[in-house]
Amino acid sequence: MMKLNLNDTFNKQLQSDTDTSNTRRQVFGACFSYVTPRVPSNPKLLHVADEVANLIGLSKEAVTSAKFLDIVSGGKVYPETQPYAMAYAGHQFGNWAGQLGDGRAINLFEVLHNNQRWALQLKGAGETPYSRNADGLAVLRSSIREHLCSEAMFHLGVPTTRSLSLVTTGDKVLRDILYNGNPAYEDGA
Repeated sequence: MMKLNLNDTFNKQLQSDTDTSNTRRQVFGACFSYVTPRVPSNPKLLHVADEVANLIGLSKEAVTSAKFLDIVSGGKVYPETQPYAMAYAGHQFGNWAGQLGDGRAINLFEVLHNNQRWALQLKGAGETPYSRNADGLAVLRSSIREHLCSEAMFHLGVPTTRSLSLVTTGDKVLRDILYNGNPAYEDGA
């Protein structure tokens, strides 16, 4: 049984976007937009960081369940939650870029466990209003790097996010692998 102690604050205390479509657009007067993760065609769980699972109160049985895979792949939304993408603005490449936001990150919910708050987020689960000219998807090669590096950095004493799991989607994603103008399909994650 996968049971989490949900305790959302961000999406309960701040202003949401009134438009609930996942379309790329400018968002005004809101801190976040409700979005729906893209359902993967054939998700497979590649790895779970047991230490991170323990931090949020998930047992070994829970992380091997079909329900866990459904949630961490974006296949299903955890009951009584509303996934969202955050809006933000800032400088990029030395210039003010205006609206940026979570272009490939979708927050699922917040968990409170052992007096610690954790925000669970999908990376590469599809387009959000902040995706600009991108598809919001992720590929396996960069997802492996993010999964391993976040945990390595934490264990080296560098403050960072943690990575709970790595999942492939069963879908192909078009990327310019060698940055030479010749895009090719890669495994999605």
